[in-house]
Amino acid sequence: MIVERFLEWIGTAPVARRAEGCHVLARSYLFSVLSADERDGLEAAMTVLLDDSAVAVRFALAHALGDSDKAPHHIILALSEDQPHVAALVAERSPLLLDTELVDLLATREEVIQIAIARRPVVSWAVAAAVSEVATAEACLELLCNSGARVPRFSLDRMVDRHGDDPELRETLLLRNDLPLDVRQILVGNLTSRLETMLCERNWLSAERAEKVLREARDKATVVMAFEAPAAQIPALIRRLIADEDLTPALLVRAVAGGQTLFFIHALAQLSGVPATRVEALVVSGRAANLKALLEKAKLPAATFPAFAAAIDVIRQFDGSEDAGSDYRRATHLIDAIIQRFQANPDRNIEQILGLLRRFATEAKRDAARIYVKQVLAAA
Repeated sequence: MIVERFLEWIGTAPVARRAEGCHVLARSYLFSVLSADERDGLEAAMTVLLDDSAVAVRFALAHALGDSDKAPHHIILALSEDQPHVAALVAERSPLLLDTELVDLLATREEVIQIAIARRPVVSWAVAAAVSEVATAEACLELLCNSGARVPRFSLDRMVDRHGDDPELRETLLLRNDLPLDVRQILVGNLTSRLETMLCERNWLSAERAEKVLREARDKATVVMAFEAPAAQIPALIRRLIADEDLTPALLVRAVAGGQTLFFIHALAQLSGVPATRVEALVVSGRAANLKALLEKAKLPAATFPAFAAAIDVIRQFDGSEDAGSDYRRATHLIDAIIQRFQANPDRNIEQILGLLRRFATEAKRDAARIYVKQVLAAA
């Protein structure tokens, strides 16, 4: 009887009142004790409300049913195909929508629906992959900010490929602790490329100067990231650098001069085709002939050999137990020792490499000085 009266009433009731009545009807279906006939009647009434010409009524229905696992699935599915702000309610909240249904919505609906799906309390691996593949940058950003989303590694790659130039998404990715090192390197490369374009367009630096400054900044960031990342991610970083033609002799000199021997070992392994364990053994042996043979096999410039030899020799004797960031002297000891050893080389045709090492030393000392000042001020 109640359902019959409701159906008669909605034929003449104003929109606001119909929306209120719709909400009450839906909540009654979810939470009232009903007979089978009463439940069927309420479900039929809600199904009819899907055809109501007023969006507000359908919105009220979505609002009432959206987060319930007891809602009729056919009503939820119909609402997911409604006007965007109606569909977004159930797309974000309904536990009844299957992954396949969510993937279909991602591919065929507006950005607001994509964002709603990316915000779901739990986003499965498959749905996250679909978001990264077809959704807008804003939806991908929502996914990255969702702690309930399971985002596979290849989806991070896909987001970078599709939206790596988006500043906010790039920043969000770089702040993730689980971002693989090689993906981080791509984002740093994107950022430096955009900075180079901006510097040249605004005539702040010449193209040659901008390229040099930003390449050195990117190389420095790469070495810093290599220190901070798990050792298991170094090989993938090296492969990425080789593929992008960014594994330059200057970067290798910077890495080894900074004490990043793991980076150096894996780079030599991939450039020479010698297994990393064998390269490590040859480097640790300290024999100059072994190192020279490796460098030649890796096809590195002969002019860089003395720098590598000096760095490896110093690192082998360097007290690794020292905390390089504890004070100014320790933070700069390694690079100073490498330069001193390198300068002892009788070959005077290596001034370019010496100049490179001195620039690295300048950077290291300035960074160490900033840390030292912070430590002194914090202790005061």
